[in-house]
Amino acid sequence: MVGTRKAIKTAALLILSLGLAMPASAEPVQLLNAKDFSEIRIGGDVFESELENGMKVVVVPDHRAPVVTHMVWYKVGAADEPPGESGIAHFLEHLMFKGTKNAPEGEFSRVISEVGGRENAFTSQDYTAYFQRVAKEHLETMMRYEADRMENLVLTDEQVAPERDVVLQERAQRTDRRPSARLGETLDQMLYPNHPYGVPVIGWESEIKQLNLEDAIAFYDRYYTPNNAILIVAGDVSPEEVMGAAERTYGKVARRAEPGERVRPAVQILPGNRTVTMEDPQVAQPTLQEAWLVPSYNSDTEAEAAAIDVLADILGGGTNSRLYRKLAVEDQLATEVGSYYRSTALDSGEFRIYGIPKDPANFELLEREIRAVIADLITNGVTEEEVARSQRSMLASTIYAQDDQGTMARIFGTALTTGSSVAEVQEWPQSIAAVTPEDVQRVAAKYLEGPSIRAYLLPPQRETAENTVTQ
Repeated sequence: MVGTRKAIKTAALLILSLGLAMPASAEPVQLLNAKDFSEIRIGGDVFESELENGMKVVVVPDHRAPVVTHMVWYKVGAADEPPGESGIAHFLEHLMFKGTKNAPEGEFSRVISEVGGRENAFTSQDYTAYFQRVAKEHLETMMRYEADRMENLVLTDEQVAPERDVVLQERAQRTDRRPSARLGETLDQMLYPNHPYGVPVIGWESEIKQLNLEDAIAFYDRYYTPNNAILIVAGDVSPEEVMGAAERTYGKVARRAEPGERVRPAVQILPGNRTVTMEDPQVAQPTLQEAWLVPSYNSDTEAEAAAIDVLADILGGGTNSRLYRKLAVEDQLATEVGSYYRSTALDSGEFRIYGIPKDPANFELLEREIRAVIADLITNGVTEEEVARSQRSMLASTIYAQDDQGTMARIFGTALTTGSSVAEVQEWPQSIAAVTPEDVQRVAAKYLEGPSIRAYLLPPQRETAENTVTQ
């Protein structure tokens, strides 16, 4: 249930993270003008309001099928955990399925199954979300059960201890037994000094073992209050229907805490490049990553995020990207190579490149060639055709995403819990349309020549593998 794939704020990046992006066109590029984007409004006629208890309500109408996606997003995630209690946000997500004063454990899930629906939940650094997809006539039933567990969760030590073991097993399977995941934790810790984004969402093993009933209830009482939650309904409903049902269910939940604005320590950018190298017998193919701190859409104070978006796509966003064309197609050096931008975060974002050589003997050569492609982009810039192709690809992905109401609900939920607004999401195409080749070259020079973290995952070079960190 952990949100391991980093959620993003903008429509296009969320679409990419969900695997819905359409490939860039290989046809001759027609340069886009503002009109091509001005008519695209993500989500259409999105409605937003607020209940008296402070719970925000967003409705994304989609009348093509008589189904709805119902989601409740809490503005709390792993980066909001008390010191020494890493993993409590994700642990509470598990415990939220344990039953309430009014509904014993398993009843909510049984009702969803009986009506042919599906459910899930996920946790990230900045939010925790719960969702159900059901036929529209069952929407108010979902609201009633979700509102109930917002204020009436009941937990016992007999429930908490086994679920803590489940989380520890999840960590063992997803992280401790996977060299790439363990290296990822080290990279995050080095990239985010002085900031909680360096702590894994699932938590550190030693701290998960210490989590208890009192920790879970204290976290629940502080953050699971309607004024810290957002209701998002996408599907075959009207705003009037949703508001009426919401007032009859969520509107009765008392506002019992005041979490306030989230204030976290500022991430520090340390001088110099740092390197982490990890060797493991499970590794067959060496891989490399390099990561830079960059603004997220929310922390962007100089209107650079859209240009970083386009940079990520041009440099390594697909088969038409510079890295892929040069290193995978022309030089036949890489089996995988690319870049991506983690743009949706309440605080700093990040930019990463990655590569896997076709022949392990060419590992160092692949790294040098990746750097050469980046240096060429910084020195010589990008063309209008490249920018237009990237814009077309992002626009196509955005249009395609609107065919899935669940994706739309996630786009708006991710945005609203990481500092963005409905209007900013809907106007994202226009922001991308305004990016120029000069903007792309400028942000590339500003950030990709700055301090970075380089991470290498290698097969054992000696009989006994060891982890080394050098600076």
